[in-house]
Amino acid sequence: MPKVKIKINYSSDNETVVNNLENTKTIRFIDLFCGIGGFHQAFNSLGLDYNTKCVLACDKDKPCREIYETNYNIKVTEDIKKLKPEDIPEYDVLCAGFPCQPFSNAGKKSTFKHDKGLLFDEIMRLIKDYKPKLMFLENVKHILKVSNGEVFKYVMAKLDENGYNVQIFKMSPHKYGIPQQRERIYFACSHKSLTEKEIELVEPEKTEIILSNFLEKKEEVDEKYFVTGDVLTALDAWEEMIQKFEYDEKISPTIMANEFYKVYTDDEFANLATWRQDYITKNKPLYEKYKPHWDEWSEKHKTILKRREIYAKLEWQVGKIKDNDSIYNYFIQLRQSGIRVKKSKYFPTLVAMSQIPIYGREKRTITPLECARIQSFPDSFIIHSEDRQAYKQFGNSVNVNNVRNVIKSTIMTYDNFL
Repeated sequence: MPKVKIKINYSSDNETVVNNLENTKTIRFIDLFCGIGGFHQAFNSLGLDYNTKCVLACDKDKPCREIYETNYNIKVTEDIKKLKPEDIPEYDVLCAGFPCQPFSNAGKKSTFKHDKGLLFDEIMRLIKDYKPKLMFLENVKHILKVSNGEVFKYVMAKLDENGYNVQIFKMSPHKYGIPQQRERIYFACSHKSLTEKEIELVEPEKTEIILSNFLEKKEEVDEKYFVTGDVLTALDAWEEMIQKFEYDEKISPTIMANEFYKVYTDDEFANLATWRQDYITKNKPLYEKYKPHWDEWSEKHKTILKRREIYAKLEWQVGKIKDNDSIYNYFIQLRQSGIRVKKSKYFPTLVAMSQIPIYGREKRTITPLECARIQSFPDSFIIHSEDRQAYKQFGNSVNVNNVRNVIKSTIMTYDNFL
């Protein structure tokens, strides 16, 4: 099926309608673990000659359900475990970004023994007797390696057992002109009643990354997003020290300033965690080279450095010191491991935690609207009024652009699946 650019509008009954096409077929889909509707948003913007309609959505998180219902005008079911196959209206496509916390970098890399992992089996339960023609599943890249690959093998075996051919795609928004490195695994599943075909992803129309296209204008950003208090004090302290380093200085990936003045016996040092031993050893030459500066700096800023352990740890992930370098040239995150400084080409990966990236050049956190943009939601999307919830929701969401590419490419390949 050729690609067709078509203007769409949204009907009041949750159906995306293609203009000026008579007798258009409708793709009916269900949206499990729907979050705030990344899959739904993708279906709304396919740009193909199909109408689309969500006939069921499900998520246990109340704030997510509220945002989904507000944006898509559909009542969201709460508990997938109570959902019965016979209660689901007839549908053609199943979508599910099944819970990823057990497998992500930010979460604990456990196995399907974890309750959230077992939720994958709820998908299999719902399709046991009713087999949709297509399914689209999403998870973090670590699902490929968890438990030496046993989790991935389990998923693939269950899909095969239920009659599906599966094609796997590893995708990240930064490959499509979006300034976020966020690799995810997408399962494009076609029922074996369809003749199996090779799915080729639609080539991106735009790959150049222009960061400013995703940022709000500084003068329009609410003052509450600008960094103040202890965080600004800690960043300013490290900015002062960065100015002492020579051009082209190679900085250890993690500087633990409070370790400079600790004295360990051989036995005490041997009992430290291996990672801490490694950091202390790597930091020693940097301390000795700039000892007068470190001593003056540590005394001057001792209050803030001791207030929280993370304020005394700098993760410098931007390479050697450059001309006129500054901590504020980059993105910054306050993490459990310390103050992390990253190159400003990409936004740090959004996570569903409190590690909201700071845009150093403006000394402010990124806003919920900017989070929406790097997850490919339109500016018209209604965002949760509580920032904490909004950040969490976008951190958990699928990237709309990536999901749309997988769905669109699959439907173009299996254009007679209805």
